[in-house]
Amino acid sequence: MTESSSTSHLMLLSGTANQPLAQEVAQHLKLPLADVTIKRFADGEIFVRLNQNVRGRDVFIIQPTPPPADSIMELLLLLDAAKRASAARVTAIVPYYGYARQDRKDQPRVAIGAKLVANLMQAAGADKVLGIDFHTHQIQGFFDVPVDHLYAAPVLTGYFREKKIEQPVVVAPDVGAAKMARGFARRLSASFAIIDKRRPQQNVAEVMEVVGEVEGRNCIIVDDMIDTAGTLVSVVTALKERGAREIYAAASHALLSGPAVERLQNSDVCEVVVTNTLELPADKRFPKLRVLSVADLLARAIRYTHLNESVSQLFD
Repeated sequence: MTESSSTSHLMLLSGTANQPLAQEVAQHLKLPLADVTIKRFADGEIFVRLNQNVRGRDVFIIQPTPPPADSIMELLLLLDAAKRASAARVTAIVPYYGYARQDRKDQPRVAIGAKLVANLMQAAGADKVLGIDFHTHQIQGFFDVPVDHLYAAPVLTGYFREKKIEQPVVVAPDVGAAKMARGFARRLSASFAIIDKRRPQQNVAEVMEVVGEVEGRNCIIVDDMIDTAGTLVSVVTALKERGAREIYAAASHALLSGPAVERLQNSDVCEVVVTNTLELPADKRFPKLRVLSVADLLARAIRYTHLNESVSQLFD
């Protein structure tokens, strides 16, 4: 079966949350993005229309869901439109899954936002979900449809492998990032360290202790996301105080909220390496930032899904 015939029933749609990534994925698949109208009424209400026939097609919708909630609403409307237009299968490609940090009731009378978003996506018509580095693995269990959970680690570790950093130590900024950091360390043949920290309030972190040998070593701090960068900067400071040499940071998702850019630019971190799961405007880019693309990873996952092949080969 030729490349063109194997993808003849595949259709790629995109919301407005990260169109550059969607265009790049389309280029890798050698397919055009489907013609979609997304506009807003005067009061801000979102209107979605598919301008091409999707009946019987295998439809993939690329839309990360960062704040504001308009990104989620766009995805829901696109899912609903495709389903009502008789698409054979509709897959939601969510490079960044918003509300993932609200994954449990850790306080009285709070919502489980990650589960609510999963319910909404299923109700809107998602037959399958594909995401990258959910904040916690159990989010996969919030869905009653198949979920493929991809990792940005091969993209990030490939970059650091090419840099040939001497005596690298991969540092997990907290217990939650330990599994991801251990995977990095294994791929880079590096040693491993972990930070013991406490969080007195949201977006505020205090480093208590560094567990592992970092003195005289080059450190790579690994996490799934960088939000306000408070945790990351406090870890960088703690590592420097304990004699670390060069310090790098790597994360799948660059939210870079509030004072993040200023904090990172003024910190002792040499380089901040992230992926393009989220579109970064010009005001969130700075000299120390390096953005890697996950477009090829997503394109291969879409192709394997469309051909009913195993996506697990992407993890090798």
